[in-house]
Amino acid sequence: MTIPAQGAADDQLAALAEGDGPVLEAIAAMNLDTLALSSLDPQSYMLVRLAALVAVNAPPASYLANLSLAADVGLTREDVQGVLTAIAPIVGSPRLVAAAGNTLRALGLAELAEEAGES
Repeated sequence: MTIPAQGAADDQLAALAEGDGPVLEAIAAMNLDTLALSSLDPQSYMLVRLAALVAVNAPPASYLANLSLAADVGLTREDVQGVLTAIAPIVGSPRLVAAAGNTLRALGLAELAEEAGES
């Protein structure tokens, strides 16, 4: 196995950050048709995904993508709080606190992206 030169690794990270590259394509392909295959309604589907994000200690970017989709299907803050309350005994308070922090970071990323788009 060869390790890419620092410049090549930087180029790959930049492409990933810009939404380009095979990793994002693979992620998109993994998500195709999963709602239809799940047999869940869109709201339940997104609530399950949010619970899974907490369970795996997902990074802010994952919350950013999923919270945007959750809002698109009509989920409210109360819906999300209900899921977090329901999973608290299973995942524990450290995961919930981490999820809250990652959600806040995701919202900050969204705000920065919005500001960058306006300028």
